[in-house]
Amino acid sequence: MSSPSSAPTAPDARAQFLNLLADALADGSLSKLVLARHVGADQTLQRIIAKPVQIKGQACLSLVYRHQTRDITRNLGLDPALALVTELLPESFRNAHLFTAAGEVQLEFSKKGKPMLRRHLAQPTPRETGAGGHDREKKRYLELSRPFLRDLGVTDGQGALIPSMSRKWKQINKFIEVFDHALSSAPVSAQQTLKVADFGSGKGYLTFAMHDYLRNTLGREAQVTGVELRADMVELCNAAAARLEHPGLVFECGDVRSVVPEAIDVMIALHACDIATDYAIHTGIRCKAAIIMCSPCCHKQVRPQLRSPGLLQPMLQYGLHLGQQAEMLTDSLRALYLEACGYETKVFEFISLEHTNKNKMILAVKRRQPQDNAALLEKIAELKAFYGIREHCLETLLQADGLIAG
Repeated sequence: MSSPSSAPTAPDARAQFLNLLADALADGSLSKLVLARHVGADQTLQRIIAKPVQIKGQACLSLVYRHQTRDITRNLGLDPALALVTELLPESFRNAHLFTAAGEVQLEFSKKGKPMLRRHLAQPTPRETGAGGHDREKKRYLELSRPFLRDLGVTDGQGALIPSMSRKWKQINKFIEVFDHALSSAPVSAQQTLKVADFGSGKGYLTFAMHDYLRNTLGREAQVTGVELRADMVELCNAAAARLEHPGLVFECGDVRSVVPEAIDVMIALHACDIATDYAIHTGIRCKAAIIMCSPCCHKQVRPQLRSPGLLQPMLQYGLHLGQQAEMLTDSLRALYLEACGYETKVFEFISLEHTNKNKMILAVKRRQPQDNAALLEKIAELKAFYGIREHCLETLLQADGLIAG
């Protein structure tokens, strides 16, 4: 950005700012509005962060009232939102930041109530102008100031990232980025309450992030359930959800075989060991989830069955290569079964997590229109025959429910 330039303290500085806000709302260029330096009666209120959202096809502003220990979200139409901001400046807030594609405009009020307008014009950085535009700064889908990050030990008391949690912070953002892209193409209504099940939720980093992103960033209603075998983790996460006032977020003790919500729109299972991944995918398909996100590990079922075809025997005589082939075959079949059940499926390298150097993700988004799967099932059968695979857990589960032909 360029160096800020201060406009004269003209009496119409506040009006100029409000006009710029009205223009940004009208042309859709608003990125974010922040009201800070709160001087109102509620001493726990720190700031208000407003972002544009679509609710029932209507352009609105989602206003997050950020208190010391909780957030409250309020969605307003554009005209009522503009009227509210007009009312709050400067009686309740003495500082306002308007972020648009053109840059940033800051409105400040002195102790005597005198307004001053500062403008920062957006300038492309060297990283943004790299060849092909592939070297841009990473977009963050969550802010480090979110209360749940402090409560779970990702940030300190001042909202700064704890260095040892930097990899976890990258993982959280990458996960939300993948989910956000999937949600944009999933056959779900913007008005429906999204039901999310996260199997193997652990300490709840991603579960809290998912709930926070849906409700506070997107302004959507969501019911998020974290499922975890360790009772102490379930107790810890439920206490945090209550303390942070995350309505619609609960944690239950169990696994994918024992705890199945009545309905699932988004099914998540990261690092489900061996055939637990198959049970999780089966649950998502059976519940007609619009989005299925899996990160499989510990591929054990297929490897003992795998027969080395003649041409591949010299390569697969090495145990490492045999294991890699079994992993690739297992997850390829999972992706193909998802395709056969009506999903657009991708298999890609996610982001390195703690304690592992590799993290594959299977992402499946429900197609809006069903397709004939007969030819695909025939190709699956040929692939199994080539490697001598007699049984694949996911196939067995799907056939038992009549979801694919036996």
